[in-house]
Amino acid sequence: MSTSYQCSLQPYRQVTSTSGSLARRWRIIFHVWLVVLLAGCAAAPEREAEVAGPLYFPPPPEVPRFIFERSVQSSSDIQKPDSKARMREVLTGETGQNKSLAKPFDVAVCQGQVYVSDTVRRAVMVFDVPGQRFFEFGLEEPGMLRKPLGLDTDADCNVYVADGTTRRVMVYDQSGAFIKAVGGQALFERLSHVTVDGEGRRIFAVDTGGVSSDAHVVRVFNGSTGDHLYDIGSRGSGDGQLNLPRDIQYGRDGNLYVVDGGNFRVQVFSPEGEYIRTIGSLGRRYGQFARPKGIALDSDGNVYVSDAAHGNFQIFDSAGDLLLFVGDRSEKFDRAKYMLPAGIDVDEDGRVYMIDQYFRKLDIYRPVSLSETSGYLGAWPAQ
Repeated sequence: MSTSYQCSLQPYRQVTSTSGSLARRWRIIFHVWLVVLLAGCAAAPEREAEVAGPLYFPPPPEVPRFIFERSVQSSSDIQKPDSKARMREVLTGETGQNKSLAKPFDVAVCQGQVYVSDTVRRAVMVFDVPGQRFFEFGLEEPGMLRKPLGLDTDADCNVYVADGTTRRVMVYDQSGAFIKAVGGQALFERLSHVTVDGEGRRIFAVDTGGVSSDAHVVRVFNGSTGDHLYDIGSRGSGDGQLNLPRDIQYGRDGNLYVVDGGNFRVQVFSPEGEYIRTIGSLGRRYGQFARPKGIALDSDGNVYVSDAAHGNFQIFDSAGDLLLFVGDRSEKFDRAKYMLPAGIDVDEDGRVYMIDQYFRKLDIYRPVSLSETSGYLGAWPAQ
């Protein structure tokens, strides 16, 4: 692609040492010029990405339902560094202000605040779109996180985090202030995920168990007192039984949707634990699962399931019939390409968010019926 910028350092070679003050003046001019030059050169890939046409799902000639909107990899995607920070990065190599995803695991979204758990950063990273800012929480006591995994939010945007190391569900308000902890070492073998009803009255936490363990269950807690109430499921392959459960989502219909990973299916339960139905089966065809990981539901009751083997997410209606699949498996970083998809969520406006751990990114899709500037993410800063 042609560009009007010529990334040459030739002007610097023309600086002479006729006097100390003149040399200092030239160095200052050069540093300012270099910042502007590098900013212009760095802009080229962004313009190149803009040239690429919209990416629709399903692709033409089918009627599209979603459009790929953006990939998020660091705090700079929401909070641009100011001119002083850019100068400091150029002159000293400092990149402290930019916080990149290291090993993202799950995503939850509430009123435009995008929460991403990261097991390497040991924090929840927050992309606050309405506020156009970035922050983290869980980095200090009280409420320090050791291994943040599954996430969910309630109607008040309180954030529930499954901490795999402490085996507790940690609860924070939407600004990251710690509220309380539920569970503990004695109750879980491998705490991995959590969901909550809208009012926060019941907390449902997944114990993934292990090969030689019978702790393949969903543990239910009183959201106010933290008391352990009862368990859902038992180890096995029959209806209502679980084998290496991975993720869970509380639906607007009041039911629980559990990714039953070792049985390659999604099972639906009532909040009391009564088995209702199964979605999917083992296989490599569309509508089947090979390595199901994350789950989310939209306002219409459609079910979204990410699959690490297929490298995509599939959308089912409430009856379990396949509606659409989005994404492909690839070893190359690109739009809608995945090697290790994990957590997934759908926000109030119907936008879909999916984590890929291998590429360390969060991809966002927008319903075609929603304009780019509409909804909570309509305030995202221009790229």
